[in-house]
Amino acid sequence: MTASPLLDVAGLNVRYGYVEAVRGISFSVAPGEILALIGANGAGKTSTLSALSGLTPATGRIAYRGTDISGLGAEKRSGLGIALTPEGRRVFPSLTVAENLLLGGAAHKGKHDPAAKREEMLSLFPILKERYHQRAGLLSGGEQQMLAIARSLMSAPDLLLLDEPSLGLAPQIVDQVFELIVKLNGTGLTILLVEQNASRALEIAHHALVLANGAVALSGKASDLLASPDIRAAYLSA
Repeated sequence: MTASPLLDVAGLNVRYGYVEAVRGISFSVAPGEILALIGANGAGKTSTLSALSGLTPATGRIAYRGTDISGLGAEKRSGLGIALTPEGRRVFPSLTVAENLLLGGAAHKGKHDPAAKREEMLSLFPILKERYHQRAGLLSGGEQQMLAIARSLMSAPDLLLLDEPSLGLAPQIVDQVFELIVKLNGTGLTILLVEQNASRALEIAHHALVLANGAVALSGKASDLLASPDIRAAYLSA
Protein backbone atom coordinates (compact mmCIF):
# COMPACT_ATOMS: atom_id res chain seq x y z
CA MET A 1 0.00 0.00 0.00
CA THR A 2 1.41 3.36 -1.06
CA ALA A 3 1.82 5.92 1.72
CA SER A 4 -0.05 9.20 1.44
CA PRO A 5 2.13 12.11 0.30
CA LEU A 6 3.73 14.22 3.00
CA LEU A 7 3.46 17.19 0.64
CA ASP A 8 0.99 17.47 -2.23
CA VAL A 9 1.11 20.49 -4.53
CA ALA A 10 -1.52 21.21 -7.18
CA GLY A 11 -1.55 24.07 -9.69
CA LEU A 12 1.07 26.20 -7.90
CA ASN A 13 1.52 29.66 -9.40
CA VAL A 14 3.94 32.40 -8.40
CA ARG A 15 3.95 35.84 -9.98
CA TYR A 16 6.20 38.85 -9.54
CA GLY A 17 4.20 41.65 -11.11
CA TYR A 18 3.67 40.66 -14.72
CA VAL A 19 6.25 37.88 -14.58
CA GLU A 20 5.05 34.31 -14.09
CA ALA A 21 7.88 32.61 -12.22
CA VAL A 22 5.97 29.38 -11.56
CA ARG A 23 3.15 28.28 -13.84
CA GLY A 24 0.68 25.74 -12.53
CA ILE A 25 3.08 23.05 -11.36
CA SER A 26 1.85 19.96 -9.53
CA PHE A 27 3.81 17.29 -7.70
CA SER A 28 3.93 15.30 -4.49
CA VAL A 29 6.65 14.27 -2.06
CA ALA A 30 6.37 10.93 -0.28
CA PRO A 31 7.43 10.57 3.35
CA GLY A 32 11.12 9.75 3.66
CA GLU A 33 12.11 10.53 0.08
CA ILE A 34 14.42 13.02 -1.59
CA LEU A 35 12.74 14.87 -4.44
CA ALA A 36 15.11 16.95 -6.58
CA LEU A 37 14.07 20.03 -8.53
CA ILE A 38 16.49 20.74 -11.36
CA GLY A 39 16.50 23.14 -14.26
CA ALA A 40 18.28 26.14 -15.69
CA ASN A 41 18.66 29.43 -13.82
CA GLY A 42 15.33 31.25 -13.79
CA ALA A 43 13.32 28.05 -14.19
CA GLY A 44 11.30 28.74 -11.02
CA LYS A 45 13.04 26.41 -8.57
CA THR A 46 13.78 28.90 -5.79
CA SER A 47 10.37 30.55 -6.23
CA THR A 48 8.77 27.14 -5.70
CA LEU A 49 10.57 26.59 -2.40
CA SER A 50 9.82 30.13 -1.28
CA ALA A 51 6.12 29.61 -1.99
CA LEU A 52 6.06 26.27 -0.17
CA SER A 53 7.66 27.79 2.92
CA GLY A 54 5.14 30.63 2.92
CA LEU A 55 7.63 33.41 2.23
CA THR A 56 6.26 34.24 -1.22
CA PRO A 57 2.56 34.66 -2.09
CA ALA A 58 1.25 31.97 -4.39
CA THR A 59 -1.97 30.52 -5.74
CA GLY A 60 -2.88 26.88 -6.08
CA ARG A 61 -3.19 24.22 -3.40
CA ILE A 62 -0.47 23.13 -0.98
CA ALA A 63 -1.40 20.22 1.24
CA TYR A 64 0.83 18.99 4.07
CA ARG A 65 -0.06 15.71 5.75
CA GLY A 66 -3.39 15.87 3.94
CA THR A 67 -4.31 19.34 5.25
CA ASP A 68 -4.55 22.39 3.01
CA ILE A 69 -1.97 24.91 4.28
CA SER A 70 -2.21 27.31 1.35
CA GLY A 71 -3.57 30.10 3.54
CA LEU A 72 -1.00 29.74 6.32
CA GLY A 73 1.96 32.06 6.82
CA ALA A 74 5.60 31.04 7.09
CA GLU A 75 5.63 30.85 10.89
CA LYS A 76 2.69 28.45 11.07
CA ARG A 77 4.10 26.28 8.30
CA SER A 78 7.37 26.11 10.20
CA GLY A 79 5.47 25.06 13.30
CA LEU A 80 3.90 22.20 11.34
CA GLY A 81 7.33 20.83 10.49
CA ILE A 82 8.49 22.56 7.29
CA ALA A 83 11.94 24.17 7.33
CA LEU A 84 13.78 26.09 4.61
CA THR A 85 17.54 26.38 4.22
CA PRO A 86 17.74 29.30 1.78
CA GLU A 87 20.08 29.83 -1.12
CA GLY A 88 23.19 31.75 -0.10
CA ARG A 89 23.09 30.36 3.46
CA ARG A 90 22.00 33.67 5.06
CA VAL A 91 23.46 33.01 8.49
CA PHE A 92 23.60 35.95 10.90
CA PRO A 93 27.26 36.96 10.45
CA SER A 94 27.60 39.10 13.57
CA LEU A 95 26.19 36.35 15.82
CA THR A 96 28.09 33.32 17.02
CA VAL A 97 27.44 29.76 15.91
CA ALA A 98 25.75 29.20 19.27
CA GLU A 99 23.46 32.20 18.81
CA ASN A 100 22.53 31.18 15.25
CA LEU A 101 21.53 27.74 16.51
CA LEU A 102 19.58 29.24 19.37
CA LEU A 103 17.57 31.38 16.96
CA GLY A 104 16.86 28.34 14.79
CA GLY A 105 15.03 26.66 17.64
CA ALA A 106 13.65 29.71 19.43
CA ALA A 107 10.14 29.43 18.03
CA HIS A 108 9.88 25.70 18.71
CA LYS A 109 10.69 25.38 22.40
CA GLY A 110 7.49 23.50 23.12
CA LYS A 111 8.20 20.96 20.40
CA HIS A 112 11.44 19.60 21.83
CA ASP A 113 14.24 20.28 24.28
CA PRO A 114 16.39 23.02 22.66
CA ALA A 115 19.49 22.01 24.61
CA ALA A 116 19.17 18.39 23.53
CA LYS A 117 18.56 19.45 19.93
CA ARG A 118 21.63 21.71 20.04
CA GLU A 119 23.78 18.83 21.28
CA GLU A 120 22.38 16.67 18.48
CA MET A 121 23.43 19.31 15.94
CA LEU A 122 26.92 19.61 17.41
CA SER A 123 27.28 15.84 17.18
CA LEU A 124 26.04 15.83 13.60
CA PHE A 125 28.24 18.79 12.64
CA PRO A 126 31.52 18.45 14.58
CA ILE A 127 33.01 21.53 12.93
CA LEU A 128 30.28 23.65 14.51
CA LYS A 129 31.31 22.39 17.93
CA GLU A 130 34.85 23.58 17.20
CA ARG A 131 33.55 26.95 16.01
CA TYR A 132 30.79 27.22 18.62
CA HIS A 133 31.80 30.61 20.04
CA GLN A 134 33.02 32.15 16.77
CA ARG A 135 31.00 34.68 14.79
CA ALA A 136 29.29 33.09 11.82
CA GLY A 137 30.74 35.68 9.48
CA LEU A 138 34.23 34.33 10.16
CA LEU A 139 33.35 30.79 9.05
CA SER A 140 34.29 29.41 5.65
CA GLY A 141 31.58 29.00 3.01
CA GLY A 142 31.29 25.30 3.75
CA GLU A 143 31.08 25.89 7.48
CA GLN A 144 28.39 28.51 6.96
CA GLN A 145 26.42 26.03 4.85
CA MET A 146 26.65 23.45 7.62
CA LEU A 147 25.47 26.08 10.10
CA ALA A 148 22.57 27.08 7.85
CA ILE A 149 21.39 23.47 7.62
CA ALA A 150 21.88 22.90 11.35
CA ARG A 151 19.92 26.05 12.12
CA SER A 152 17.03 24.73 10.01
CA LEU A 153 17.18 21.37 11.77
CA MET A 154 16.90 23.06 15.18
CA SER A 155 13.16 23.30 14.50
CA ALA A 156 12.98 19.47 14.23
CA PRO A 157 11.31 19.52 10.81
CA ASP A 158 9.77 16.57 8.99
CA LEU A 159 10.26 18.27 5.61
CA LEU A 160 13.47 20.13 4.78
CA LEU A 161 13.51 22.47 1.80
CA LEU A 162 17.14 22.79 0.67
CA ASP A 163 17.92 25.56 -1.82
CA GLU A 164 21.24 25.21 -3.68
CA PRO A 165 23.25 23.76 -0.79
CA SER A 166 26.40 23.21 -2.88
CA LEU A 167 26.47 26.62 -4.55
CA GLY A 168 29.89 28.28 -4.42
CA LEU A 169 31.56 25.49 -2.44
CA ALA A 170 34.84 23.69 -3.18
CA PRO A 171 34.46 20.16 -4.63
CA GLN A 172 35.60 18.48 -1.42
CA ILE A 173 33.01 20.41 0.59
CA VAL A 174 30.35 19.62 -2.00
CA ASP A 175 31.03 15.93 -1.37
CA GLN A 176 30.53 16.48 2.35
CA VAL A 177 27.25 18.32 1.78
CA PHE A 178 25.81 15.55 -0.36
CA GLU A 179 26.96 12.90 2.10
CA LEU A 180 25.17 14.88 4.81
CA ILE A 181 21.95 15.07 2.78
CA VAL A 182 21.97 11.30 2.33
CA LYS A 183 22.68 10.83 6.05
CA LEU A 184 19.80 13.12 7.03
CA ASN A 185 17.45 11.32 4.67
CA GLY A 186 18.55 8.05 6.24
CA THR A 187 17.10 9.23 9.54
CA GLY A 188 13.67 9.51 7.88
CA LEU A 189 13.82 13.22 7.04
CA THR A 190 11.97 14.09 3.84
CA ILE A 191 13.93 16.48 1.62
CA LEU A 192 12.94 18.68 -1.30
CA LEU A 193 16.24 19.59 -2.92
CA VAL A 194 16.87 22.42 -5.37
CA GLU A 195 20.36 22.01 -6.76
CA GLN A 196 22.31 23.48 -9.67
CA ASN A 197 24.59 20.42 -9.68
CA ALA A 198 21.96 18.34 -11.44
CA SER A 199 24.09 15.22 -11.76
CA ARG A 200 24.84 15.01 -8.05
CA ALA A 201 21.22 15.77 -7.16
CA LEU A 202 19.92 12.97 -9.40
CA GLU A 203 22.46 10.55 -7.95
CA ILE A 204 21.02 10.86 -4.43
CA ALA A 205 17.35 11.65 -5.14
CA HIS A 206 14.53 9.14 -5.40
CA HIS A 207 12.44 11.20 -7.81
CA ALA A 208 12.99 14.45 -9.68
CA LEU A 209 11.25 17.23 -11.53
CA VAL A 210 12.80 19.20 -14.36
CA LEU A 211 11.48 22.76 -14.44
CA ALA A 212 11.65 24.94 -17.54
CA ASN A 213 10.23 28.46 -17.73
CA GLY A 214 8.26 27.93 -14.54
CA ALA A 215 6.57 24.71 -15.63
CA VAL A 216 7.27 21.00 -15.22
CA ALA A 217 9.03 19.78 -18.34
CA LEU A 218 9.80 16.25 -17.14
CA SER A 219 9.34 14.16 -14.03
CA GLY A 220 10.12 10.64 -12.94
CA LYS A 221 12.54 8.43 -11.08
CA ALA A 222 15.83 10.22 -10.57
CA SER A 223 17.78 7.22 -11.86
CA ASP A 224 15.77 7.25 -15.09
CA LEU A 225 16.34 10.95 -15.63
CA LEU A 226 20.05 10.54 -14.87
CA ALA A 227 20.25 7.92 -17.62
CA SER A 228 18.25 9.96 -20.15
CA PRO A 229 20.36 11.23 -23.10
CA ASP A 230 18.16 14.33 -23.38
CA ILE A 231 18.63 15.23 -19.71
CA ARG A 232 22.34 14.54 -19.90
CA ALA A 233 22.70 16.77 -22.95
CA ALA A 234 20.63 19.60 -21.46
CA TYR A 235 21.76 19.62 -17.84
CA LEU A 236 24.64 17.23 -17.20
CA SER A 237 27.10 18.03 -19.96
CA ALA A 238 29.10 20.59 -17.98
